[in-house]
Amino acid sequence: MPDGRRLAARIWLPEQHPAPSILEYLPYRKRDGTAPRDETTHKVFAEAGYACIRVDIAGTGDSEGQFDDEYSEQELRDGEAVLAWIAAQDWSDGNVGMIGISWGGFNGLQLAYRRPEALKAVVSVASTVDRYADDIHFMGGCLLSDNVNWSSQMFAYLTRPADPALRADWRQDWLARLENVPFSAVDWLRHPVRDGFWKHGSVCEDWSAIQAPVLAITGWADAYVNAPPALAANLTVPTKAMIGPWEHRYAHIAKLDPADFHSEVLGWFDRWLKGQENGAEDLPAYRTYMQEHFNPTAQNGPRKGRWIAEAEWPSPQVTEQVWHLARDGFADQPGAGTQAVATPAHVGQAAGYFCPGMRVDNELAGDQAGDDALSVFFDSAPLEAPLELLGRARLKVRFTVDKPVAQLVARLCDVSPEGVSQRITYRPLNLCHYNSHEAPEALEPGRVYEAEIELNECAHHLRQGHTLRLALSTSYWPIVWPAPQAATVTLQLDGSALHLPVRQARHEDPAAAPGVASDYPVLASEVLRPSTGTSDLGTTADGSVMLETFDDYGKTRDPYHGLAVGSDVRMRYAIHPDDPASARFDTWWNFTFERDGWNVAIDTECSMHADAENFYLFRKLRATEGADETEVLTREWSETIPRGLL
Repeated sequence: MPDGRRLAARIWLPEQHPAPSILEYLPYRKRDGTAPRDETTHKVFAEAGYACIRVDIAGTGDSEGQFDDEYSEQELRDGEAVLAWIAAQDWSDGNVGMIGISWGGFNGLQLAYRRPEALKAVVSVASTVDRYADDIHFMGGCLLSDNVNWSSQMFAYLTRPADPALRADWRQDWLARLENVPFSAVDWLRHPVRDGFWKHGSVCEDWSAIQAPVLAITGWADAYVNAPPALAANLTVPTKAMIGPWEHRYAHIAKLDPADFHSEVLGWFDRWLKGQENGAEDLPAYRTYMQEHFNPTAQNGPRKGRWIAEAEWPSPQVTEQVWHLARDGFADQPGAGTQAVATPAHVGQAAGYFCPGMRVDNELAGDQAGDDALSVFFDSAPLEAPLELLGRARLKVRFTVDKPVAQLVARLCDVSPEGVSQRITYRPLNLCHYNSHEAPEALEPGRVYEAEIELNECAHHLRQGHTLRLALSTSYWPIVWPAPQAATVTLQLDGSALHLPVRQARHEDPAAAPGVASDYPVLASEVLRPSTGTSDLGTTADGSVMLETFDDYGKTRDPYHGLAVGSDVRMRYAIHPDDPASARFDTWWNFTFERDGWNVAIDTECSMHADAENFYLFRKLRATEGADETEVLTREWSETIPRGLL
């Protein structure tokens, strides 16, 4: 780096060079964390004629320096320096593309936004264009429980040492990491509104800033579904969107209907980095997997649906239908009267894990019928003809409320004739944000307000005879952290309507589908302990509902350098149905590292609970060294953060 810090890289070179390059820039440790995945991608891309570079962000993996925050100015400034360094190497022809999923998908867009000279194209997977609206911290102005969950995971991740085989100063560096690891959940909670903190790195602030062509990909089981169509609709450079059935993984290694990810990536980079006239710019603006009802369960399993394509996006094939809310379901004209929504705090037990693809299994949204029964719902009559939705439904409501802070959560579900309810899409709204995410207001009980919930992107085909259900609740635990008090939201039906993006149903478009996943290299790790996972939902003696999960990610030894790494995590979510302030999250992460007589272990513990005034956060770290587990550092932190209008 220009200031003298060194960032660690692993580089795969093609047989012939100079060549165009592909950068993946992450904090997840190239040496062990992403090594299995990297084997399946960069090795293939190098064989296709690309120099591939996998770089650890400062203060992570084997890189020097201190990590400060996700997508920080340091990270992006360093990223610009990395791109310039790559372009200057004798094996590089000066043309660089970026690829990444989640964090790497984010910073690929964010670096393109800064227009570094060498960056010529981006493949962004499972990313966001708005860090406040569509990340792991807030949604609709509501606090996501994954804000503390993800912080807990990063807390454990950031305490891991560099490899002594590469860093003679590993121990000194490790101690600095242990002492200075950010308390990220606290840092993020200090920004409960869409202020400059979140606008930094949100590329929607200026769509015209991105001048590198973008291929944006995600999966319907993923948490990040809104960015690809938003990019296709708003960027001024060649941009293509693709959404398959996948979870939070590259498509070729997805557990849900894997596909040929490599060909999509190489086709894009061949066009924009190698200059091949392969027609990539002529692909449909939006290709997606149109899902159908498939009897949902929490376990991974095959999807049902077909691939479709829209030549342009927004598409003239999609028109808006307005379904007015009425006491008996939906009506063609505005309804009359009111409908109170006041639901138990534990609605959401069938919601699944916020971001499937992170656990071993048991991650997906299941049958929503139980949650529906605890909610207020509006059903269509059984459909006389198929109904196809593509885009973002909008729920407009006129309402009063009896508390100064309240939430309204909307779910669209496909209900089969047998009563199985499959979630199509959802979205919460902190009603204090009815007018703005930048300047929310405490609500006045009895005053009439108007608000709109723009539900998450969807592509869903409802079959004839099925029912479209709108389910409303005042909580959605454990995905959404509840409001401080149980509230009643009273809808004025004459001002409440569902606006649906209805697509003219057409036949399957085989050309829209990616190829079937072909063989790819797999890291030949020695499995020392296999991975396992469990989920248990139960009720405690006081009536609280408790979800406990355990994921043992196993233990493996790398075949290239011999480092053995093991990890596991236990999580617990608890809430009493009658008391939203009883919500509590606890998690425990454990890591072990071993090689050639060297071993260290890291154990972390994190928790969060709240009352009407404050959030209370706690974390603990214990690091040991050697076979006798000599203590290196034990430390605890506690923070109290005013909850304001959350």
